[in-house]
Amino acid sequence: METLLKAYSDVKFRAEAVDWPLKTYVDYMNNCSDESPLYLFDRAFVEKMQIQVGKESCGQYWVPQCFGEDYFDVLSDQRPDHRWLIVGPERSGSTFHKDPNATSAWNAVLRGSKYWIMFPTSSSSPPPPGVFISKDESEVTSPLSIAEWLMGFHAEARSTLGCMEGICHAGEVLHVPSGWWHLVINLSFSIAITQNFVPRAHLTEVVNFLKNKPEQVSGFKKEIEDPYELFMGRMGKHHPEVLMKVASRKKRKWDELTKGESGEDESKRKSNRFSFAFEASDDEDVP
Repeated sequence: METLLKAYSDVKFRAEAVDWPLKTYVDYMNNCSDESPLYLFDRAFVEKMQIQVGKESCGQYWVPQCFGEDYFDVLSDQRPDHRWLIVGPERSGSTFHKDPNATSAWNAVLRGSKYWIMFPTSSSSPPPPGVFISKDESEVTSPLSIAEWLMGFHAEARSTLGCMEGICHAGEVLHVPSGWWHLVINLSFSIAITQNFVPRAHLTEVVNFLKNKPEQVSGFKKEIEDPYELFMGRMGKHHPEVLMKVASRKKRKWDELTKGESGEDESKRKSNRFSFAFEASDDEDVP
């Protein structure tokens, strides 16, 4: 932390609802006895710190190759917010949430340790114990603090089917798949970098979210009126083969569902009415 203070002492970073110079946040952190300390979570750290990202440009960090291609890269500087610097003392963290726009994420711990508890999601699975959501999932209600949740629901959550938990230490990277509920708490003073991305395996979820939940889409610049149309246009330009593959498999599924008792393929008779749509649950559609 001393190295960061020397270089960025007067640079303002976002800590939840406030923007503080780094030296102010560090002073707060070192003298904090709050049950739920403020969490530094800054989306513009790359620009503020003037650092390079990418192995090709000899950057200070780059995306781990194991996560493959990020299809939001087709949006270039029009992509939504996708990377954050995270700093916080012991007890700070994030209550249960899903990552924005149905994206996946990776979280690299640079210093300290973090406890994670996660749950996969599907249309038939309930949210984690103690978490309540509206029908369209636009509103999430849970205990006000992580400590309250741990005291009231942690034991039940650990015995719930699908629960996954663990501790990430400095030098380790965690993958959060699209749509997974997760809660994170710092077990000690921690520094991390996290980044959201769109892998091929979860492209359908992202497209479905952009198309069908426009009121919940977040992180795009205000001048972008239709993120779905923007993304599909760029995908059609840069990766038409991916969209064609998805559409082709969707059509085969449709053909199977509409095949009549006589064995005649009804979709052939109604080909002019065929339409293709993404399904949020079809992970296998894009390998």
